[in-house]
Amino acid sequence: MDDENWMRIALTEARRALDEGEMPVGCVIVRDGTQIASGHNLRERTNDPTAHAEIVAIRRAAEALGSWRLAGCAMYVTLEPCPMCAGAISQARLERLVYGAADERYGCAGSVYRIPEDPAFNHFCKSDGGVLADECAALLNEFFSKRR
Repeated sequence: MDDENWMRIALTEARRALDEGEMPVGCVIVRDGTQIASGHNLRERTNDPTAHAEIVAIRRAAEALGSWRLAGCAMYVTLEPCPMCAGAISQARLERLVYGAADERYGCAGSVYRIPEDPAFNHFCKSDGGVLADECAALLNEFFSKRR
Protein backbone atom coordinates (compact mmCIF):
# COMPACT_ATOMS: atom_id res chain seq x y z
CA MET A 1 0.00 0.00 0.00
CA ASP A 2 1.08 3.57 -0.49
CA ASP A 3 1.20 6.51 1.93
CA GLU A 4 -2.39 7.58 1.24
CA ASN A 5 -3.77 4.12 1.97
CA TRP A 6 -1.93 3.89 5.29
CA MET A 7 -3.07 7.42 6.16
CA ARG A 8 -6.67 6.36 5.51
CA ILE A 9 -6.22 3.66 8.15
CA ALA A 10 -4.87 6.32 10.53
CA LEU A 11 -7.94 8.42 9.70
CA THR A 12 -10.16 5.49 10.72
CA GLU A 13 -8.40 5.53 14.11
CA ALA A 14 -8.90 9.30 14.31
CA ARG A 15 -12.63 8.86 13.68
CA ARG A 16 -12.74 6.37 16.56
CA ALA A 17 -11.18 9.01 18.79
CA LEU A 18 -13.77 11.57 17.64
CA ASP A 19 -16.61 9.11 18.36
CA GLU A 20 -15.18 8.66 21.89
CA GLY A 21 -14.99 12.40 22.55
CA GLU A 22 -11.22 12.48 22.17
CA MET A 23 -9.25 14.86 19.98
CA PRO A 24 -9.34 13.04 16.62
CA VAL A 25 -5.77 11.93 16.04
CA GLY A 26 -5.07 8.46 14.73
CA CYS A 27 -1.90 6.53 14.08
CA VAL A 28 -0.72 3.32 12.44
CA ILE A 29 2.73 1.70 12.51
CA VAL A 30 3.82 -0.40 9.56
CA ARG A 31 6.78 -2.67 8.88
CA ASP A 32 7.51 -4.40 5.56
CA GLY A 33 4.06 -3.51 4.24
CA THR A 34 2.25 -5.00 7.24
CA GLN A 35 0.38 -3.13 9.95
CA ILE A 36 2.07 -3.78 13.30
CA ALA A 37 -0.06 -1.56 15.56
CA SER A 38 -2.49 1.32 15.61
CA GLY A 39 -3.90 3.72 18.13
CA HIS A 40 -5.81 6.92 18.70
CA ASN A 41 -5.87 9.55 21.40
CA LEU A 42 -6.99 8.20 24.78
CA ARG A 43 -6.12 11.13 27.06
CA GLU A 44 -9.64 11.89 28.22
CA ARG A 45 -10.66 8.27 28.78
CA THR A 46 -7.49 7.32 30.65
CA ASN A 47 -6.71 10.66 32.31
CA ASP A 48 -3.19 10.15 30.99
CA PRO A 49 -1.51 13.20 29.48
CA THR A 50 0.88 10.91 27.55
CA ALA A 51 -1.89 8.89 25.87
CA HIS A 52 -1.48 10.55 22.48
CA ALA A 53 -2.15 8.41 19.42
CA GLU A 54 1.56 8.10 18.64
CA ILE A 55 2.49 6.96 22.15
CA VAL A 56 -0.38 4.46 22.24
CA ALA A 57 0.68 3.02 18.88
CA ILE A 58 4.38 2.92 19.83
CA ARG A 59 3.56 1.00 23.02
CA ARG A 60 1.43 -1.49 21.10
CA ALA A 61 4.05 -1.92 18.36
CA ALA A 62 6.81 -2.52 20.92
CA GLU A 63 4.65 -5.14 22.60
CA ALA A 64 3.80 -6.82 19.29
CA LEU A 65 7.44 -6.93 18.20
CA GLY A 66 8.85 -7.75 21.62
CA SER A 67 11.29 -4.85 21.39
CA TRP A 68 11.34 -1.13 22.08
CA ARG A 69 13.45 -0.69 18.95
CA LEU A 70 11.04 -0.18 16.08
CA ALA A 71 13.75 -0.23 13.41
CA GLY A 72 12.40 -0.63 9.91
CA CYS A 73 8.98 0.71 10.92
CA ALA A 74 7.08 3.67 9.52
CA MET A 75 4.49 5.69 11.43
CA TYR A 76 1.47 7.31 9.79
CA VAL A 77 -0.31 9.87 11.96
CA THR A 78 -3.08 12.31 11.11
CA LEU A 79 -1.55 15.31 12.92
CA GLU A 80 2.06 16.45 13.04
CA PRO A 81 3.56 15.14 16.31
CA CYS A 82 4.02 17.36 19.35
CA PRO A 83 7.44 17.58 21.09
CA MET A 84 6.70 14.62 23.36
CA CYS A 85 5.62 12.36 20.51
CA ALA A 86 8.41 13.50 18.20
CA GLY A 87 10.87 12.59 20.96
CA ALA A 88 9.23 9.19 21.42
CA ILE A 89 9.48 8.57 17.67
CA SER A 90 13.19 9.24 17.87
CA GLN A 91 13.62 7.12 21.00
CA ALA A 92 11.74 4.20 19.40
CA ARG A 93 14.13 4.29 16.43
CA LEU A 94 11.37 4.57 13.83
CA GLU A 95 12.69 4.79 10.29
CA ARG A 96 10.04 7.05 8.78
CA LEU A 97 7.28 9.41 9.90
CA VAL A 98 4.41 10.45 7.65
CA TYR A 99 1.85 12.91 8.95
CA GLY A 100 -1.29 14.50 7.59
CA ALA A 101 -2.17 17.95 8.91
CA ALA A 102 0.58 20.31 10.02
CA ASP A 103 0.42 21.74 13.55
CA GLU A 104 1.69 25.30 13.29
CA ARG A 105 1.61 25.80 17.08
CA TYR A 106 3.13 22.60 18.49
CA GLY A 107 4.30 20.51 15.55
CA CYS A 108 7.83 19.23 16.00
CA ALA A 109 8.33 17.30 12.77
CA GLY A 110 8.54 20.31 10.48
CA SER A 111 6.40 23.26 11.60
CA VAL A 112 7.99 24.56 14.81
CA TYR A 113 10.97 22.24 14.96
CA ARG A 114 12.23 18.95 13.44
CA ILE A 115 13.04 16.68 16.38
CA PRO A 116 13.07 13.39 14.39
CA GLU A 117 15.60 14.83 11.92
CA ASP A 118 17.76 16.82 14.33
CA PRO A 119 21.41 15.77 13.89
CA ALA A 120 22.04 16.51 17.58
CA PHE A 121 20.26 13.26 18.44
CA ASN A 122 21.63 9.79 17.81
CA HIS A 123 18.78 8.63 15.57
CA PHE A 124 17.48 10.15 12.32
CA CYS A 125 13.87 9.55 11.28
CA LYS A 126 12.82 10.91 7.90
CA SER A 127 9.64 13.03 8.15
CA ASP A 128 7.12 13.75 5.40
CA GLY A 129 4.00 15.83 5.95
CA GLY A 130 0.86 16.80 4.11
CA VAL A 131 -0.52 13.36 3.18
CA LEU A 132 -4.32 13.71 3.03
CA ALA A 133 -3.84 16.94 5.01
CA ASP A 134 -7.28 18.35 4.15
CA GLU A 135 -9.09 15.22 5.35
CA CYS A 136 -7.03 15.12 8.53
CA ALA A 137 -7.64 18.81 9.22
CA ALA A 138 -11.38 18.45 8.55
CA LEU A 139 -11.71 15.95 11.42
CA LEU A 140 -9.89 18.31 13.76
CA ASN A 141 -12.11 21.21 12.65
CA GLU A 142 -15.20 19.10 13.28
CA PHE A 143 -14.00 18.30 16.78
CA PHE A 144 -13.21 21.90 17.70
CA SER A 145 -16.39 23.32 16.14
CA LYS A 146 -18.44 21.05 18.44
CA ARG A 147 -16.50 22.23 21.49
CA ARG A 148 -17.02 25.94 20.87
